[in-house]
Parts: sequence; C-alpha cells; structure tokens
Amino acid sequence: MVDQPIGVIDSGVGGLTVARELMRQLPREELIYLGDTLRCPYGPRPEREVVQFTKELVNFLMGKRIKMLVIACNTATAFTLELLQKELPIPVIGVIQPGARAAIKSTENLHIGVIGTEGTIKSQAYPTALKNINEEIHINALACPRFVPIVEQGILSGEETYRIVAETLIPMKESNHIDTLILGCTHYPILREVIQEVIGDKVTIISSGEETAREVSTILQYQNKLFNGERRPQHKLYTTGKLTVFESIAKSWLDQPVAEIANVSLTV
Repeated sequence: MVDQPIGVIDSGVGGLTVARELMRQLPREELIYLGDTLRCPYGPRPEREVVQFTKELVNFLMGKRIKMLVIACNTATAFTLELLQKELPIPVIGVIQPGARAAIKSTENLHIGVIGTEGTIKSQAYPTALKNINEEIHINALACPRFVPIVEQGILSGEETYRIVAETLIPMKESNHIDTLILGCTHYPILREVIQEVIGDKVTIISSGEETAREVSTILQYQNKLFNGERRPQHKLYTTGKLTVFESIAKSWLDQPVAEIANVSLTV
C-alpha cells in the first residue's frame, strides 16, 4: 500500500491549494486529484446533493486504489467527513479541523473570522471545531458566494477581482475585532493576496492546506504507509468540466510537473 497514491477531491480547482502543499511536504508521494468543475460550486447546493456528488468523486478515486483520501473542500468536509470515515477502509481527513487548529495557534485576542461558502457557513462546522478547542473564542462568520465563481473562471487579479472581494468583505472589516481570518474554502487561497490587501496586514490569514498536509504526513507515518523509496512522483489531475481553465490554473499554481491532466465523466 505504501506505493499507492493519495487521493484528493474538491468541488473544483480550489483543492489544488491543498494538493500543492501536499506535494511540497511529501515530495515522494503521488497524488491523484479530482475536481468537480462541471458542478461547482457546492456551497449553495442542498446537503443531499453535496453528499451524492462527493460519493461519486470518491468512487472514482477508490477505483484508482488510493491509500488515503483528503476532502479538500470545506462544504464536502462539513457534510460528508464523518460518513466517509465510517464507510471507507482507508484514512479520510478533511480541511476544517486542521484549519481550526492553525487559527487557534495564531490568534492573540481570541477573535477569529471565518469566510466560506454558504454551505460551510450554514453548517456551523468551523464554530463547532473552534469552540471544541477553546470555548472562549469569538467567531465572526461570513459567506462569500461570489469568490468561487471568479476563481473557477480564472479571474484572479485586477480591478474586478478587487472590487468583488472588497464589497464582499465589508461586514468582516466593519467588525474591526478579528486578528485572524480562516479561509474556509480551498478556492480562497488563490485570492489570498487580494483578500490580505482588503482585510489589512494586521490580520493573519489562515489557509488549511499546510496543516492538512502535516496531518496527512502524521497519519501515513503512524500507519507505516509513507513511501520511503526514490522516485519522481507521477501526479495525475482530473476534472469533470472543461480542461482549459483548469489546466491553466493547475500549471500556474502547482510547483511540480504533472504526468497527466484529463477530463473524466462520472456516473450520475
């Protein structure tokens, strides 16, 4: 099993931010990534639909004999993590707990902001995770439904991007208390520079990718499933939608060569 790849699923291109960190921290491991760009975003969708779509992504990756599953989508993590941990014979982790732990370490005034999709914010997954660690944490949560579409379209900088981010984050800026902001959607780190410019340099931004990769490493090491040999990983990226934008973002965002980038159809 040590030779088998790590599977990463997301609603679109956002999970590439987690994949990039996995590649950096685990340079000998191979990744298979599947982004459901055809049906992105997951945030506004009802829970039953998110569960159905996520299971379809999982079934595809299980057919590739993965040794571990990373749910690199906050909405899918909120709705399916516990279910998949019970159903699958391999380790399954999401991005919410690692992100919450990183924010707790960062905050000095115990005021943490969380931005995410409508589904993630409604699920209360982050407040629950944060309060489970420290009941004294104050949380300001804000849904940002306009962020995922512009990332999926590749509109990552410029006046339009800044305007959308600035308008969306007005309620978060007006609160004026937070010293730490969790990017509660894996698409958002791709907009990190713009978000930081809007929110101000006094606020520490937390992206869950780094902590998630650490957790993957810890689990694989504990279960003796880390690959310790010498090889050049053959990473494979798949998307359910059009290749053009996906391939462009993947090549610009990832620091490592990819063996295959392809379109796939899932059984609905």
